[in-house]
Amino acid sequence: MKAEIVCIGTELLLGDVVNTNATWLAKELKELGIGLYYVNTVGDNRQRMEEVIKSAYQRSDLIIITGGLGPTEDDLTREIIAVATGRPLIFSQDLADQIQHRFNHFKRKMTPNNLRQAYLPEGAAPIVNRVGTAPGVYLKDGETIFVALPGVPREMKINFTEEVVPRLREELPAVEVIFSRLLRMCGIGESSMEELVKDLIQNQTTPTIAPYAGQSEVFLKVTAKASNRESAQKIMAGTIDELYRRLADHIYGEDEETLELVVGRMLHQQGQMLTVAESCTGGLIAHRLTNIPGSSAYFERGFVTYSNDAKIEELGVSQDVIQKCGAVSPETARAMARGALEHSRAQIGIAVTGIAGPTGGTPEKPVGLVYCAIGSLDDDIIVHEFNFMGEREWIKYSTSQYVLYHLWRYLCVRADTR
Repeated sequence: MKAEIVCIGTELLLGDVVNTNATWLAKELKELGIGLYYVNTVGDNRQRMEEVIKSAYQRSDLIIITGGLGPTEDDLTREIIAVATGRPLIFSQDLADQIQHRFNHFKRKMTPNNLRQAYLPEGAAPIVNRVGTAPGVYLKDGETIFVALPGVPREMKINFTEEVVPRLREELPAVEVIFSRLLRMCGIGESSMEELVKDLIQNQTTPTIAPYAGQSEVFLKVTAKASNRESAQKIMAGTIDELYRRLADHIYGEDEETLELVVGRMLHQQGQMLTVAESCTGGLIAHRLTNIPGSSAYFERGFVTYSNDAKIEELGVSQDVIQKCGAVSPETARAMARGALEHSRAQIGIAVTGIAGPTGGTPEKPVGLVYCAIGSLDDDIIVHEFNFMGEREWIKYSTSQYVLYHLWRYLCVRADTR
């Protein structure tokens, strides 16, 4: 089955809204074992919408359309599907009643133009939208299936998962699934990672292994095709085990697991509280850690000590250390971590100081130089040196990423030595 995604909305073409719908749907189709051949984006223009959807109708078996289902004059998806398939639009009183019920639930007055959403191409079935007012469209026209979904990502995802997937499974009972596991790594570059597994990539058949780079991290995607997810997992199990054997010091998580999620889980499991002292990152590390629900169980407090005075007053860093070694130095980073621990109830402290740029660097201490200290009052506080390149935001994010990576490694060692 050939699938095609058509995303409708002028705001997508202008760059005002990021098109996350296409990416999400592509992953879902892969899970269903449906091949995605085309992705198109078109504005709210009748002529161009007709051209795109008619082309999709001629070449694809499954056409998923997002957007254009609202009540305004430029919401044309239903009409365009009707035109492309040569079907009239039919008013549904049941849909009209459902839409009215939604407005009553939200305690909002329904304007007459909302009844545009109660029309369907003849022969189409509505896709119930339990989180919004606009129902979707499911139409099987010969061997072609049209699926029209709201453009709002939350509504689209719920409608697709709850309403569309079960219908597609009925249409494709014997389809094979394509299942992937994403191994997430930090502390190693893409070329170094690939060198360690090059023989596996060169000799791959099934499963397949695909390396690629992210923002201050790298990935290996392992993919297998089978009759079901369990079979696919069995096919890739040996390859996954071998990748872990070779890259264990760098694989911190899988799929949607972030470093902040993983280190938070480990802190909680080990019963440890964390304190963070930040200079060049300006609170970014604390922000990432506290973005995880339940982080109050392990995040004790954070200090943003951007100036030298703040480091002295808030953390008790010696003025002599700053004057002798500089604010960006291993000594200052270590003193910041110790000060954060002494001024908190945490058992583990991390501190970071560096030069994010674009100014402030010297030949001895260039832009991108960062020191990170990690440890506890009971053990040695370890200092790591980083040298990043790029714009200010990139350096700040890379710093947060590598600090969390080294915190992960620190927690792994603690777990092994207990």
